[in-house]
Amino acid sequence: MERVPQEAGAAEAQQARRAVAGKARRMVIGGGVLVVVALLAYWMGSGGGNGEGAAPRPSPTPTPSATLAAPDVFERVGPSVVVIQAGKSLGTGVIAADDGTILTAHHVVKGTKDVNLTFADGTKARAVVASSNPKKDVATLKPAKLPEIVVPATLGGGVAVGAPVVAIGNPLGLTYSVSTGVVSGLNRSATRNAEEGDLSGLIQFDAAVNPGSSGGPLLDARGLVIGIVVSIADPGGDEAFAGIAFAVPIGVALGGTEGDGPPGDGPQI
Repeated sequence: MERVPQEAGAAEAQQARRAVAGKARRMVIGGGVLVVVALLAYWMGSGGGNGEGAAPRPSPTPTPSATLAAPDVFERVGPSVVVIQAGKSLGTGVIAADDGTILTAHHVVKGTKDVNLTFADGTKARAVVASSNPKKDVATLKPAKLPEIVVPATLGGGVAVGAPVVAIGNPLGLTYSVSTGVVSGLNRSATRNAEEGDLSGLIQFDAAVNPGSSGGPLLDARGLVIGIVVSIADPGGDEAFAGIAFAVPIGVALGGTEGDGPPGDGPQI
């Protein structure tokens, strides 16, 4: 019996087994390399490495804020602000309704029928006093002519001590001036003459205002009118801003109630 063919077959079978085993080892090694690469990539991507190619971490979407920066408040409300020249008195007003009704301080238009307006777009018009409340120092004006586009301000808004405020007005004839500050106190009082009586329930704030600012809007950080500017504290007697100003709360200006508080003596501006 010939043995050579059996030995040859055995040799071929052995070679085949070695080839399979070698291929299996290569697959195991290759798979291990892939695992190591994957782990390294994950480690670097998660910030564990120091390489510049590390993937940035995702960040949460910022929460939208309801507040506005002062330039945005001015952009929103500036078109609603009006320059008022009433006889020799210079003041400010704010468009408070779609029909162009203007809210201002009573003392700005007191004792004169010669009321002239300049709107933000340059439109000029005469106006009559539609209503007035000397005890609260507020008045409304009815323009004889309106600008092509009427932009009423949005009235209302909560008031809190420490909250940011923006004042827009025409202090010393510097039209459409903007100043910023905070609510310094609530329910303040301001002394006036015996005929007019004292003002009470006022908002105290520290945004700069001066003569010509009276009747202008005091705004919160959302651009809502929270008050009508009426006076300043003037310890030096020179009608100059000393860091303390007062506004009639918008609710009072619209016919609401008023409260009492510590004195805040000062002239109307």
